[in-house]
Amino acid sequence: MEYNLQPGLKGTQMITVGASDTASHYGSGLIEVFATPAMVALMEKTAQLSVQEHLPEGHITLGTEISVSHVKATPVGSNVVCESHLVSVDGKKLLFKVSAHDEKGLIGEGTHRRYIVEASKFMEKLKQVQ
Repeated sequence: MEYNLQPGLKGTQMITVGASDTASHYGSGLIEVFATPAMVALMEKTAQLSVQEHLPEGHITLGTEISVSHVKATPVGSNVVCESHLVSVDGKKLLFKVSAHDEKGLIGEGTHRRYIVEASKFMEKLKQVQ
């Protein structure tokens, strides 16, 4: 199946860091700052949403790999803006550059890979292996 996705496609998502987004809430740390797992989830969501409307009905993308650095702490109440940039398309394989910024600058960046699947077929296969 041919997918109408071209490199250059961009996505943006924003959140305000709340108590449920903190390292202490996730268990990934002991203080009330934006958690690395929360940043990673925001990066994946941003990439996923950036391509979803361009896929055929019934198709989705699944995250398969992420490599990011979390370079700065962000306190509760701050706004975090995440951007994704589709770098390459190889059949069903998608590669994104992702970054996150708060009001003071860059807080994280890296790459993220996603894979296009037909949701119902994927779930059927999953049921068969369990």
